[in-house]
Amino acid sequence: MKHKDLLGLYTLEAEEIGEILSLAAKMKALVRAGQKSLDSLKGRSAVTLFYENSTRTRTSFEFAAKFLGASTVNISVATSSVQKGETLVDTGKTLDAMHTDFIVMRHPMGGAPTLLGKTVKAHVINAGDGMNEHPTQALLDMLSMLEAWGTLEGKTVAILGDIRHSRVAKSNLYGLTKMGATVRMFAPRTLMPAGLDCMGAKICRSREEAVEGADAVMGLRIQLERQKAGNFPSLGEYAKYYGVNEDILRLAKEGALVLHPGPVNRGVELTSGVIDGETSVITDQVLSGVAVRMAVLQLLGEEEIC
Repeated sequence: MKHKDLLGLYTLEAEEIGEILSLAAKMKALVRAGQKSLDSLKGRSAVTLFYENSTRTRTSFEFAAKFLGASTVNISVATSSVQKGETLVDTGKTLDAMHTDFIVMRHPMGGAPTLLGKTVKAHVINAGDGMNEHPTQALLDMLSMLEAWGTLEGKTVAILGDIRHSRVAKSNLYGLTKMGATVRMFAPRTLMPAGLDCMGAKICRSREEAVEGADAVMGLRIQLERQKAGNFPSLGEYAKYYGVNEDILRLAKEGALVLHPGPVNRGVELTSGVIDGETSVITDQVLSGVAVRMAVLQLLGEEEIC
């Protein structure tokens, strides 16, 4: 990779994205075969620094580092010196002083990983920053699609849900379009930010328009904690007019993939029949996440390894 850190897909070139996905596919095959002691990062250390809750992302990063032989430490911000007033930069300097090699960070403020990356020697990996980006989530989504299709070029991916608050949607938009795919987006007007069409998205007027003929349909989590803002009348009404059920999914191409970054609000973004259907790769995305994060750690650490 050409960068010290992985902060987002906006700044990556298609060649770099392809390099990550190619290595991730190999890592995924190794993990499937039970080879989880590769030792290529033996003697390295990785810290997961999460200012927001996480299950899948944090755990998969920890597994990824351990499978590559690195030691891992999880910092719980709720019980750390952050609660005593320590700044992000000072936290980073403390970790640098311990010769930490990788800092995987999730933060509620967009741009926080970029700030940290400028102030530490460690490789910083963005595990989600505010409503900005979540690069490894988009990469794992693309890996699951790539394995099914062999290419992303010329494919159409429909993304539906809470796009306004979704860093996943933005990273997927950047990544998929750079790899030659078409991205359609649909959401209630209150959950659709302006300007995404200028960034390459095709904004649709209905879920039917978004899904029709699509090669993949991706649901996004309705962020219930933001529902207090009155973005839509009720979850039931959202499911009825904006969710993806079996009838809506039939408008997509036969065998269209179903994806979701998780956790899923069953019966809201997607019905259980869609979630558990034959073309759903939601469970596969979890393994793709471990593989992608292994690839990112490996590539960022290659210069020192050599």
